[in-house]
Amino acid sequence: MAQNTDVTVRYGEIDYDYAKRLATTPAGEDGPVWMVNLMKYREVADYGDVKVSAISGREADDIYTPRESLAAVGAEIVFVGDVDAQLLGDSPRWDRVAVVKYPTRRAFIAMQSRTNFVEKHVHKDAGMAQTIVMGCQPMLVPELPPDAPTLAEVPHPATSEDGAVVVLHVLRFVEGQGIGKMTSYQEAAGRVAIPHGLRISGWLSVEGTIVGDGRSWDQARFNAFPSKAAFMAVVSDPDRLRAQRAHRETAIADTYTMILRPRIDRLAESTASANADG
Repeated sequence: MAQNTDVTVRYGEIDYDYAKRLATTPAGEDGPVWMVNLMKYREVADYGDVKVSAISGREADDIYTPRESLAAVGAEIVFVGDVDAQLLGDSPRWDRVAVVKYPTRRAFIAMQSRTNFVEKHVHKDAGMAQTIVMGCQPMLVPELPPDAPTLAEVPHPATSEDGAVVVLHVLRFVEGQGIGKMTSYQEAAGRVAIPHGLRISGWLSVEGTIVGDGRSWDQARFNAFPSKAAFMAVVSDPDRLRAQRAHRETAIADTYTMILRPRIDRLAESTASANADG
């Protein structure tokens, strides 16, 4: 991927400059990278002229999932969630989000040439309509206040009908002033969200987008809530709405916000050592 600029994929644009950075990072400067994947599936997988039984794009991607190749390079899937609702960002309407932690940037590139990975890629090509894949690094996150309620004490705890959700914010800030305004917003929003059970799964800074649509991004923030009802109570809180109008809306140039139903969530665990080092 990093060397052959003739390679194209149907589901997005490859950033060859970032690919080169991944492939050539000096060993002494290399380290873990978290690849955040936003996925939009074809309704029916498209294998071109190859005749196969009709399956959905999601099913084709499930066949593709390169677990053997990931294990071979020391990578692990640390988050998978299905999109329950997309609140911000019109197009595309994403179906699934996954995060893979690679031990090094070079490991991500090395995986691309593994035989079993290459053989399985036909299923990703058939099933994926569009994807954004962002290489990220963990950010330091605010500590949970000692008086924060337990998840059983919040107004809207998890139930059998409404279990845990993770809310993902993919963010591009207004140049020069966005991050400062976002900090002001998060302080106000946190005062509202913590009593409703907010836990941070992971905040990630985007260092590059290996596959996408030409847009750049700054951060991907994964915030966990005990239930969808808990998050919606935060969304409708008047104090948070005032902070949003005063700070968030002027901080952000582009965004996606999605409510995810997690099937795997080891993101906080995977970033713990990085946060401790920071």
